[in-house]
Amino acid sequence: MIPWLGPETPFPPVSRALHAPNGLLAAGGDLSPTRLLAAYRLGIYPWFAEGDPILWWSPDPRMVLVPGEFRVTRSFAKTLRNARYEVRVDTSFRAVMEACAAPREGQDGTWITGSMIDAYVRMHELGHAHSVETWIDGALAGGLYGMAVGRVIFGESMFTRVRDASKIALAHLVRHARANGFELIDCQMETSHLASLGARPIPREEFSARIAELVNSGPEPQRWETPAAAFEASP
Repeated sequence: MIPWLGPETPFPPVSRALHAPNGLLAAGGDLSPTRLLAAYRLGIYPWFAEGDPILWWSPDPRMVLVPGEFRVTRSFAKTLRNARYEVRVDTSFRAVMEACAAPREGQDGTWITGSMIDAYVRMHELGHAHSVETWIDGALAGGLYGMAVGRVIFGESMFTRVRDASKIALAHLVRHARANGFELIDCQMETSHLASLGARPIPREEFSARIAELVNSGPEPQRWETPAAAFEASP
């Protein structure tokens, strides 16, 4: 059994999360800024289907990307040098979320519900949630969004409409992280694609200890700018 969160109920310790399904910790609560910030500071995130109660997760192990460990292959470095694309930051947050929520091949439905979009747009307005966008020929071709708390970036989802467009956005997120003192990018669940880019799983206990060190210091919540020098198309 997992606990039901009332309006003032704190999250239980992440060590109480279920093994199956991996990381399910609690249900209920809301998606208010206060609740979401409390969740991310503990390494907890919401994930639920339309019509279901809000479910909160903290899987074990946790997939993370240390910015300095991001891998750029020779072929991808060539893609990054291609000036055909433009990277923008925080210019189309809702559009990125809606694109991430669009149906995908092999998936039935989406966990990025209307209420999730509204909640994270509010977090974006408050300077906590951000998007990195790849634009090609004036069109949004790919991107990602996530939360920034302290010196941790909590990645949520990405999408691509053009080959490598989401990977380009991730490369520039890593560059932004390194330039602005972020030390960890949370990728949530393990995938072979993320592993190929340098992400790796770590035990939840280690993840929790690491973010406890990082979430209480760092840049103030604010809209991210896109300085040209930091986002040139180079490896």
